[in-house]
Amino acid sequence: MSTVVFGLNHHRTPIQLLERVSLGQDVAARLTESALESPDISEVVVVSTCNRTEVYAEVSAFHGAVADLTTALTGVTGVTQDDLVEHLELQYGEAAVAHVFNVAAGLDSMAVGEAQIVAQLRDALAVGQDSGAAGPALNHLLQQALRTGKRVRTETGLDRVSRSLVEVGLELARDLLGAVEGLDVLVVGAGSMSSLAATTASRLGAGSITVVNRTHERAVSLAARLDAQARPIAEIEAALAQADVVISCTGSTGLVVDLAAAADAQVARSGRAQVYLDLAMPHDVAVEVGGLRGVTRLGLAELGQALGRGTELPEVSAARGVVADAVHRHLSDRAAQVAAPTVTAIRAAAAEVVTRELERVDQRTPDLTDAERAEVHLAIHRVVEKLLHRPTVRVKEMAIDGRIVEYEDAIRALFDLHGSELS
Repeated sequence: MSTVVFGLNHHRTPIQLLERVSLGQDVAARLTESALESPDISEVVVVSTCNRTEVYAEVSAFHGAVADLTTALTGVTGVTQDDLVEHLELQYGEAAVAHVFNVAAGLDSMAVGEAQIVAQLRDALAVGQDSGAAGPALNHLLQQALRTGKRVRTETGLDRVSRSLVEVGLELARDLLGAVEGLDVLVVGAGSMSSLAATTASRLGAGSITVVNRTHERAVSLAARLDAQARPIAEIEAALAQADVVISCTGSTGLVVDLAAAADAQVARSGRAQVYLDLAMPHDVAVEVGGLRGVTRLGLAELGQALGRGTELPEVSAARGVVADAVHRHLSDRAAQVAAPTVTAIRAAAAEVVTRELERVDQRTPDLTDAERAEVHLAIHRVVEKLLHRPTVRVKEMAIDGRIVEYEDAIRALFDLHGSELS
């Protein structure tokens, strides 16, 4: 068995396509169920965020698993295989493990170092555990990756230098509108990203903050923590008219702010400049809103471009070092566990041969002194150890790559092992 990463992320996929494969919990559950119907897939965890929709899977055969995952993803999203194939992220074995660790550390995010991915990965793993889709291999992998992500944030200072999408968006808004201080900010939504947006706007000195959410109680709760105002969703149009900056991230499957609502807000504002920061996947604010006079709409694509520089700071390099070390240790531990039965069987077979040969030598050389006999025994053991060293290393390397199963017949034939000795 080996780990596979399959899916799409912001590195290779246009935002419009990422939106089409963004999965709610119910659809992610259907994708998991469909993937597990494959005879080549034994474990699955689905991660769907604004940066990525990826499947982490334990597989026995790479090509069969990828074909079945492609069928599963096209089936639940309606996206055609032709649309997917150009943008698919496919990692196998060691590369897949490294990818998961980098994701957990925030090194693969659009906003390098962002912390939200930790909670998102933890939630995805919990869903997999509850459904039974995440077995021992993915449990161990993701737990280790999450621990490494925590180490990165506590040991490298990456949190202090990483820029969140919200911070970058507000920087761009400041360039367009002037200092954040004194601006009226409307936050649409009350989830973790919305909470981060409201907190960041407050820290930067926004003149006022208003929170609107479909569940009014959650808006009230968030507003209370920041000395902000909460308004019911029915008043969103009035709130839009008062806001200099609108930050939206609701997780809704439909538009939250359409062209008509934004146009009415501009009329009410007498054309005063306004910025929409759309952090949602799929997007909350109609793309056409950016065409209104006086209005700037910044979605994930634009924010991603602004973030695409300055990522190799010393803290980022240090974080990559922590991740590389953790990946190496994880792969070594996993290889040792997977290879142990095979290595034990090879060495047991060799030990049996050595014992028989030493008995034969002892019978044929009765005149050897104890010291001479000990030297003969030691020489034979040394020769066997040297001969077994390279095969032992190769078996562990094949374990890392998930290829031991492919070579079991060859190993049995080369070392004259019975099938049970490899089980």
